[in-house]
Amino acid sequence: MLKSLQGRTVIVTGGSKGIGRGIAKRFGLAGLNVLVVSRNLQEAQKVAAEIGPHASGFAGDVSTAEACEAMAAAALDRYGSIDVLCANAGIFPAAKLGDMTVADFDHVIGTNLRSTFLTVSAVLPAMKAKGMGRIVLTSSITGPITGYPGWSHYGASKAGQLGFMRTAAIELAPFNITVNAVMPGNIMTEGMEGMGSEYIEKTAASIPMKRLGVVDDIANAALYFASEEANYVTGQTIVVDGGQVLPENPGAMEAMEG
Repeated sequence: MLKSLQGRTVIVTGGSKGIGRGIAKRFGLAGLNVLVVSRNLQEAQKVAAEIGPHASGFAGDVSTAEACEAMAAAALDRYGSIDVLCANAGIFPAAKLGDMTVADFDHVIGTNLRSTFLTVSAVLPAMKAKGMGRIVLTSSITGPITGYPGWSHYGASKAGQLGFMRTAAIELAPFNITVNAVMPGNIMTEGMEGMGSEYIEKTAASIPMKRLGVVDDIANAALYFASEEANYVTGQTIVVDGGQVLPENPGAMEAMEG
């Protein structure tokens, strides 16, 4: 049983859908005040309403410094502190090299990687003033461990998050601020559903557990990193993928069935 985080405050970016929505709801269930951040205020407020009176929505494009600073100010104004940041905002539009434009690349890097830097920078003054903080990044197995055609920009952004994390963890350790990352495999979200049933079936067949994960699998890992029990854990990653990255090749999965 994790020690209670009741009354602490978490900011969840990309919190209106998919993994972010799951993280926001899980932290709300744990008793934290939750600022749900999305580009769409109505969607953010809808998730906040699902959580309850200790949650609220905020609209902002976290690839801009102005929005991130306003986000941090809103959390302080509404709840009085910023204890946890879940930097979850991310997109994964597909574009293969040769077709990918500079605008395509910059959009993904800005949304996934630059936003990590900007959101962390925005919450640091409040965390340093309090003398503690927990920063949890949502990275991916795609980029740091695996690759997939059409997602070179996405993979670069997710690998970049881990490079950022390791140095940030060193710099922020003297302030009792930890920086860690969850690395999801294939998780059943609205975005995954959009990939189609054939993709989902083939992906599930490649996973030793023979199924995709659910958003709570990621949310529970994020909650651990935010907990008191993880106060000596920083600069680390947890892969949550049902064992997807373990098979040496497709034959390994076939051998299981033999």
